[in-house]
Amino acid sequence: MKIVFFGSPAFAVPFLKALHNDADVELIAAVCQPDQPAGRGQELAEPAVKTAALAHGIKVLQPATLKDEAVQKDLSAFGADFFVVVAYGKLIPKAVLDIPRLGCVNVHPSLLPKYRGASPMQFALDAGDPETGITVMLLDEGMDTGPILAFDHVEIHDDETLGSLTTKVEQTGPSLLLSTLKRFAAGEITPLKQDDAKATPSRKLEKEDGHIDWTKTAAAIERRVRAYDPWPGTWSVWNRNGKALRLKIIQVSEGGVTGGGGPPDGGPQRSEDTTDGGGAGQAPTGTVQIFSKRMFVRCGDGTLEILKLQPEGKAAMTAAQFLAGYSDVSGAVLA
Repeated sequence: MKIVFFGSPAFAVPFLKALHNDADVELIAAVCQPDQPAGRGQELAEPAVKTAALAHGIKVLQPATLKDEAVQKDLSAFGADFFVVVAYGKLIPKAVLDIPRLGCVNVHPSLLPKYRGASPMQFALDAGDPETGITVMLLDEGMDTGPILAFDHVEIHDDETLGSLTTKVEQTGPSLLLSTLKRFAAGEITPLKQDDAKATPSRKLEKEDGHIDWTKTAAAIERRVRAYDPWPGTWSVWNRNGKALRLKIIQVSEGGVTGGGGPPDGGPQRSEDTTDGGGAGQAPTGTVQIFSKRMFVRCGDGTLEILKLQPEGKAAMTAAQFLAGYSDVSGAVLA
C-alpha cells in the first residue's frame, strides 16, 4: 500500500513508525505543520513527526496550507492508495480528501461519535468515564464525522493521567490502524455511518482552562488534575505578601490522612460537581489548611490533599518540601 502520512505531534510518531516498519506499506512522505516558535527563547522547533520521518529517511512536506493548488498537485503526484491522518492539526480540505485512491483514514482517540474534536482523552478523564477507545475512520469534510472502519476499547483506571492514557493509545493504536488499512484495502470492511444524535464534542484546551475552581467537589478537581497532566496543567494563585505566586498543582488526593487522624473538616465527601462553597462557619473554598505536616485545600464539599506542586520559577516538589520553604501558606486562600 502506498501511503502519505499526515501528522505533527509526538502522539503521531508511533503510528508513523508502525507504517514505516510494515512490509506491506510503502510510506512515501510525511506531511507536517510548519516549524513553530517554542520555549522562552521562541526559537523555531520542528514537529516531532518531522524529526522522526527524517531520521528514517522519509520525505517531509510542511505546507503552510493544504488549500494551495501547487501543494495539492504535489500530493496527487504521489499516487497514494491512502492518506493516513493522525493529529495533523488542521481540517483536511475536500480537494485533498479526494486525492488518494482508497480515501483518507484518520485515527481518533475516543469511541466516536463521543468526544469529537481536539481533546477527547482529556474530556474522557475529566468526565470520570470508565473507558475510552480508539476509532479508525474515513475522513469527510466535518470534524470527526466520517464513517467508522474499526474501533477498540481502552480502560481508564482510577489513577489514570493524560500521559498514561496517551501511552496506552500509542501502544495499541498503531496495530489497529495497520490491520484496518489492510482489511479495508482487501474489501473486508463496510464503513459504518456515525449516529450524529449521539455525538458529543471536545475542544482545544488553553492554558487558562487549567485554572482550578475550588468551589468544585474534591472528586471533580482530582479528575481534572489527572486529565490535564501534563497539558495544559492545573494551577492556582496564592497572593503572598501582595505578590501573586502561581502554583502548579501536579498531584492531589481525595482521601484523608491514613494511619490515624484525618484532614480538617473530616475530609471530602462526594456530591455533585459544584456546591455553594460551604456553609456558615467553614473556611472559604480555596483556604489552605495544614494537618500533621500535610497540605489540604478547602473545596466545595470538604478538603482535598495536595501531594505534589510546583511554585512558579521553581522545580516540582512534594507538599512536605513546599511547606518547609513556604510555611506561611497556612490559612492562605488560593484563587
